[in-house]
Amino acid sequence: MRVMFAASEAMPLVKTGGLADVVGALPKALAKRGVDVTVVLPKYGEITKEIADAVVTLTVMEVQLGWRRQYCGVQEVTVDGIRFLLIDNEFYFKRGYLYGYGDEAERFAFFSFAVLEMLDKLEVLPDILHCHDWQTGLIPFLLKTRYANRPGYRDIRTVFTIHNLQYQGVYSRELLQDLLATGDNSFTEDSLEFYGAGSCMKAGLRFADKLSTVSFTYAQEIQTEEYGEKLDGVIRQRSHDLWGIVNGIDTEVYDPMTDPHLAFPYRNSASKKRQNKTALQQELGLPVDENVPMIGIVSRLTGQKGFDLIGAALPALMKEKVQLVILGSGETGIEAMLRAALPGNRSKMAVWFGFNEGLARRIYASSDMYLMPSRFEPCGLSQLIALRYRTVPIVRETGGLVDTVEPYNEYTGTGTGFTFGPATVHDLLYTVRRALSFYDTEDHWTRIVTNGAKKDYGWESSARLYCKLYRELVS
Repeated sequence: MRVMFAASEAMPLVKTGGLADVVGALPKALAKRGVDVTVVLPKYGEITKEIADAVVTLTVMEVQLGWRRQYCGVQEVTVDGIRFLLIDNEFYFKRGYLYGYGDEAERFAFFSFAVLEMLDKLEVLPDILHCHDWQTGLIPFLLKTRYANRPGYRDIRTVFTIHNLQYQGVYSRELLQDLLATGDNSFTEDSLEFYGAGSCMKAGLRFADKLSTVSFTYAQEIQTEEYGEKLDGVIRQRSHDLWGIVNGIDTEVYDPMTDPHLAFPYRNSASKKRQNKTALQQELGLPVDENVPMIGIVSRLTGQKGFDLIGAALPALMKEKVQLVILGSGETGIEAMLRAALPGNRSKMAVWFGFNEGLARRIYASSDMYLMPSRFEPCGLSQLIALRYRTVPIVRETGGLVDTVEPYNEYTGTGTGFTFGPATVHDLLYTVRRALSFYDTEDHWTRIVTNGAKKDYGWESSARLYCKLYRELVS
């Protein structure tokens, strides 16, 4: 079976978030199960020089984008045993950042056309085109409408994976009609139309052969008005085609025994984990005390991640015997809130604004607990990484957090973390304090950490489900 992933980012080439981790790790797990996997990405200027220097140009072509004919190079490189194809156009992709430009619709419409035009240049067409998030949502639409009559294209099946329904690629009808050179018939309720505009996310939801999202619970949530981001009706109509498959993590990349960013590699050693904590305390200027419980957060600083709850809880939380370490960047209001909280809490709180992969790993490894009070969470990878690093998650009961963190039951000794339901400051503080109380009871804490260590958070079981999905499509 030949599967081609189309995505806007993938590790280890380029990353802004969890999408890159998934698109980087899942193909390796699929390859171990005998699937022939290729990943196609834009060739960003941010791709490392080592990888960019290794690429080989396969072909050069022109892509029709509305009334424009644009240059497109197709380049190839193999990384960690996976074949990557890079769509090269420096005007669209050689910029300072991956996203955030005024011509996002044009950039990813170009990418979508380029992926489909490129298929003609390959020796063998894929059986499955697996598209990820709104940046590739136009591909299933174009395949079913513009490219349906090309030889071999009709046999290609598509999967569209929703990583975060909140980001939808919504643009004016006029702009998308210009870019796609399409008429009013493409902007109806059962096509791209979305409240007077057009939605790339809806294109994927309507035209892909199968849909998936990144946890079972999120697949149920997005069919409701509360979580459906005005697309719940579309998703309910396609519920029979929707699979909820929880993400995994690359357990070779995220391994505290081999992680080069850690001062003290470890597996199940509590003493080595405490040594990492004291090293991080020194690094961040916190009082050095291995017995103080440390709570870590590595996150985008957005409302989705529950930072309004964290901000409201901070005054009470800072009265506890605890240290809070946060790494992230995002909304200016949240950054301002954290900056304002720092001066009076230097002995209990440290914040690094921006992103630093090495520091992120050290926070996972050094923290005793990991806090994720998300308003919604399609899957979440941070709680899986935390568990891999023997750090106990404290999460809100939503999306993939429900599917991956089992609440601790002190009577049965089962559970891997602590959870709360209502998105309130009271429930967050109650749950954090409950976790702190068990931290002070060594037998309970050892049991919780041991329970988490026994879980498998790799990609094997998820890859098996994706293979089942692919087989249904091609049979």
